[in-house]
Amino acid sequence: MAEQAKIAALDGPHPVKDPIVVDAEGNEFRSEHETIALCRCSVATTKPFCDGTHSKIGFQVAERAVREEEEQQEGGRAAR
Repeated sequence: MAEQAKIAALDGPHPVKDPIVVDAEGNEFRSEHETIALCRCSVATTKPFCDGTHSKIGFQVAERAVREEEEQQEGGRAAR
């Protein structure tokens, strides 16, 4: 079974291990590679795949994802 995308580096691509690629018509294809990297900077010339452009342009995410528990804790602190 294909593994969900996991972020290895905050400002890098989404690495996906054992991917199944789905085309626009919904056809599934096994990737030739054990791991692929999906572009997050939206500047790669090989979209949806990463080509390393993020490191050349200094890509940084706008904000990091936080767990719901962290948001609740922060909300509780702000309400005090």
